[in-house]
Amino acid sequence: MARRSPTVNRNVSWSWQLKIELLDVVPTVWRRVIVPETIKLPKLHLIFQAALGWTNSHLHEFVIGGVRYSEPDPDFDEELQHVDERKVVLQKALGMDARCFDYVYDFGDDWHHVVLVEDQHIDVKRPLSIRCDDGANACPPEDAGGALRYAELLAAIADPTHEEHDALREWSGGQFDPRHFDLEATNRALAKIKP
Repeated sequence: MARRSPTVNRNVSWSWQLKIELLDVVPTVWRRVIVPETIKLPKLHLIFQAALGWTNSHLHEFVIGGVRYSEPDPDFDEELQHVDERKVVLQKALGMDARCFDYVYDFGDDWHHVVLVEDQHIDVKRPLSIRCDDGANACPPEDAGGALRYAELLAAIADPTHEEHDALREWSGGQFDPRHFDLEATNRALAKIKP
């Protein structure tokens, strides 16, 4: 009796497993996200914003293989030499060899993230899933002033005798906990982003 060849499951596609880590802050802020291999950079930006807890209120750029990608800005395009990210698929930008890239958010505070391409695997979920599998610690509040100012903010809100303690606690929402990370809330935010 002849064996049947296996049928091809047309509902299967590939996904990237990416680990994004915010550099120069303590405690270390990181997330592990799963995204479709066909993800375009503007959508990846929204995923990083939702996963990390940023509010998408500042400019950003990706630096992949030495090429800088961002939203077009006619005032600075020629000076910054950015490539328009709107039609760029992550898989194409990475090419065959890239295993990591940079993501910079808020050019004033200069939040620099490194993104590691940890794995590529089959994603049998339909529609394609965007999800966070793991992570740790809270992102700094928006407009915290960068890594150095963020460290000062944490020291001030941890010390009730610090002269700026009350003002900075109030500014940061009253209950800011740098060690807080809620995986379920993160995935609820990501569920609003369609692949």
